[in-house]
Amino acid sequence: MSEVVLASNNAGKLKEFSSILAQAGITMVAQGELGVSEAEEPHVTFVENALAKARHASRHTGLPALADDSGLCVAALDGAPGVYSARFAMMAGGEKSDAANNRHLVAQLADHDDRSACYVAVLAYVRSADDPMPLIAQGVWPGQIVDQPQGANGFGYDPHFYLPELGKTAAELEPAQKNSQSHRARALRILLQAMLDQAGK
Repeated sequence: MSEVVLASNNAGKLKEFSSILAQAGITMVAQGELGVSEAEEPHVTFVENALAKARHASRHTGLPALADDSGLCVAALDGAPGVYSARFAMMAGGEKSDAANNRHLVAQLADHDDRSACYVAVLAYVRSADDPMPLIAQGVWPGQIVDQPQGANGFGYDPHFYLPELGKTAAELEPAQKNSQSHRARALRILLQAMLDQAGK
């Protein structure tokens, strides 16, 4: 097994990524276990932030690294909140919390009929800090924003992220179902195939 640093200290991500990427002979280790600090995320696109985090982790460990950046993009808001999804309300003078973000999102959409949105996850894998050919995978999970929250599972915008084909919000899905269909799961499957192709498997 080859060791890859996950540019995150999120235990859930570590477990999810590890279970899928083990198929490519990869074992994941969280950057915090190797003394790597959180990287800055100064960019306005998911791909640039993911790459910055991956290169940061690789530079400090000398190992290949994987990072993700994700968020919610709403069509009527020109793609906002985008990379600012976690601090959407705070940037408008509110607090940094899921509840505040959801209230702000619903308020911003009050005068819009178009409620289409998508969760986006971008994964960046680098073999070294200065890898000129990083592997990039993007997963998109389309849905709609509803005013009234539904469901108690998930986090973030999940209670307001409605999936018409399932007749449920992301927060009403069982964790296993969400993890198999989510934007991150879709990106992971694409990345796994790219890794296997690169290894000639």
